[in-house]
Order: sequence, then structure tokens, then C-alpha cells
Amino acid sequence: MKRIFTGNLPSDVTEEELVTLFSAYGRVRSIRLAQDVFTGVCRGFGFIEMEGHEARAAIAALNGKDLRGRPLKVNEERPKAKSGRGKRRR
Repeated sequence: MKRIFTGNLPSDVTEEELVTLFSAYGRVRSIRLAQDVFTGVCRGFGFIEMEGHEARAAIAALNGKDLRGRPLKVNEERPKAKSGRGKRRR
């Protein structure tokens, strides 16, 4: 199972719209759009889970593809960089 980062999404994008877009490359196992806490509006990115080979096909086909005038950024999720917090000072 691969987790795909999808960015530069329009604020009014729906989960159904993304499932339709990604389903052309395989079965979408799960989807989560980052939403503003107060308004519920999409913050411009989300995460999609698909099987490995299907995820790679979706990434190759959809990265840079235009969605309502915005070029999508689609790539494999990368682990968060460590912020350095929690280190002891000397």
C-alpha cells in the first residue's frame, strides 16, 4: 500500500472528484483531504492510498495534470522532516 500526496488542489475539490480522477489507475483504498478547522474548506492538499503499482501509475499520469486550471502535484508521501524540537540544550 502506498500513500500519495496530492497538492495544489482547488479549495472546492471534493473527495468524490478525486476518487473519480484516481480510479482510472486503480482502486482507491482511502482518501483524506486536509480541511480548515473552522470553515471545512480544503486546504489545497490531501492523501490517497492505493496499491503500489497502481499508485506509481497514478503518480506518473497525474503529476502536472491540469485540474480546473491548476497543475496538480502528485508524488509519493515523504516522511515528515524532524523539526529538531525536543533536543536538549547544553
